[in-house]
Amino acid sequence: MRRAVCPGSFDPVTRGHLDIFGRAAQLFDEVIVGVLVNESKKGLFTVDERIDMIREVTKDFDNVRVVAFQGLLVDFCREQGAEIVIKGIRAVSDFDYELQMAQMNIGLSGVETLFMPTNPLYSFVASSLVKEVAKWGGDVSTYVPELVERRLAERLRAVRAN
Repeated sequence: MRRAVCPGSFDPVTRGHLDIFGRAAQLFDEVIVGVLVNESKKGLFTVDERIDMIREVTKDFDNVRVVAFQGLLVDFCREQGAEIVIKGIRAVSDFDYELQMAQMNIGLSGVETLFMPTNPLYSFVASSLVKEVAKWGGDVSTYVPELVERRLAERLRAVRAN
């Protein structure tokens, strides 16, 4: 069975992420969305909330599984029985950084990285940008699934109220 890992923080998951998950799901028997637990970084959503949203928006993909992880990506891949990491690339700047990570990962454990260019519709979309636009009342419905848009609005209302 060919397994691939799509790692990230996904705070929140965007349509760009979903595009990569869906395309990867067509290429591999199983795609594991690895949600990074980064205790030094405070996200807008908890890891459990991110996992729930990703599970909901990927429920139509029979071969996508969502799992939290922390530590080295190569260790997570080994634990999951995955030999491939899928990384979406939006711009040359993404490639510069991700290439270094890919070379480190292959050196550490032989895990290969497949770079997948992002659909041009989402080439500028980043979770941080989506959060910033939503924070100021902008319409992000084009960039995130409806569930995510709703939860993002709810969370930002709660943050403003506190």
